[in-house]
Amino acid sequence: MAVKTLQDLLAEGVEGRGVLVRSDLNVPLDQGAITDAGRIVASAPTIAALAEAGAKVIVTAHLGRPKGEPDPKLSLAPVAARLAEELGRNVQLAGDVVGQDALARSEGLTDGDVLLLENIRFDPRETSKDEAERAKLAAALVELVGDDGAFVSDGFGVVHRKQASVYDVAKLLPHYAGSLVAAEVEVLRKLTSDTERPYAVVLGGSKVSDKLAVIEALAPKVDTLVIGGGMCFTFLAAQGLPVGSSLLQAEMVETCKKLLDTFADVIHLPWDIVVADKFAADAESKVVSANEIPEGWAGLDIGPESVSRFGALLTQARTIFWNGPMGVFEFEKFAAGTRGVAEAIVKATAKGAFTVVGGGDSAAAVRTLGLPEDGFSHISTGGGASLEYLEGKELPGIAILED
Repeated sequence: MAVKTLQDLLAEGVEGRGVLVRSDLNVPLDQGAITDAGRIVASAPTIAALAEAGAKVIVTAHLGRPKGEPDPKLSLAPVAARLAEELGRNVQLAGDVVGQDALARSEGLTDGDVLLLENIRFDPRETSKDEAERAKLAAALVELVGDDGAFVSDGFGVVHRKQASVYDVAKLLPHYAGSLVAAEVEVLRKLTSDTERPYAVVLGGSKVSDKLAVIEALAPKVDTLVIGGGMCFTFLAAQGLPVGSSLLQAEMVETCKKLLDTFADVIHLPWDIVVADKFAADAESKVVSANEIPEGWAGLDIGPESVSRFGALLTQARTIFWNGPMGVFEFEKFAAGTRGVAEAIVKATAKGAFTVVGGGDSAAAVRTLGLPEDGFSHISTGGGASLEYLEGKELPGIAILED
């Protein structure tokens, strides 16, 4: 099935037309300040291309998880300011989602203007399970761009959600994949079909349950599956090893045993662990063997021997997908594992491997640790969406774009 792209829309002509763009501008904030603008930077090219071609651009996006009502702490005001910097042009922020201010501002737009609607999740209809409710919000969004409007889906981080601004608007307007969404889908297709071997996957993060479906989908297809982060302790427990007070999903131990039995030649677990006496940046820490985690201590990172062993596997790979940090990289004392694995992936890239960072905390780690973004073939903007695609699930926000 064919999906029309931003380039198709630009070729058709957008001068003087209203174009609704769904972007993923869900950036982390610390007391109102943006701590990682990666998603804004990634979203800017599509918006810029439309504005420069003379479209009246109206952008929808969410921030955080407001409970279907306005929350000043989750206003898109800081996002609008940062987006304006990135675009080098003024970005208006509507005071509401589809209310009087949004309507008045949309009517006043001239060619090349950019209007950002307030946090789309301030409207409970955005995430409603009721299709009729979502349809009402979608119709109100369409009203803002007018009868000759178009819809560009460019928020890859939300295409796995059947939401009004992602899915339902595409039923009502001519629809196109933005450059970001098109690039993400192309990369993920490469990871699932035309894959050069050896193929290595690195999974981290806290819970096995969050990654179980992707482990089951990828383990039969890859040569190497490296597991670190908090989730590795449930696998270590499945081997009968003590894990102290490390993160543990007891209900997943039997599942992990089966995975280890079935994919013994593929799954690689840490050999040593950096343990801490408490969860804090200034905790006392030490490196222990993975089978000697002391009672009362928690593993907060993989150890140096594990980094070395994993690095040797990764630098030989020709395709690598990485999702999830190896430890609590936000604390400098427990960042070495994530940094070491990331540096091994950068080395593999330099040797010609196709390497993908699967969004979320992994992408944040690349920037937080000061690693070169061009050291990876692709850094995804959508952690959950990337995983669901690799699991083989249909993404509603992509499926609805197909003609």
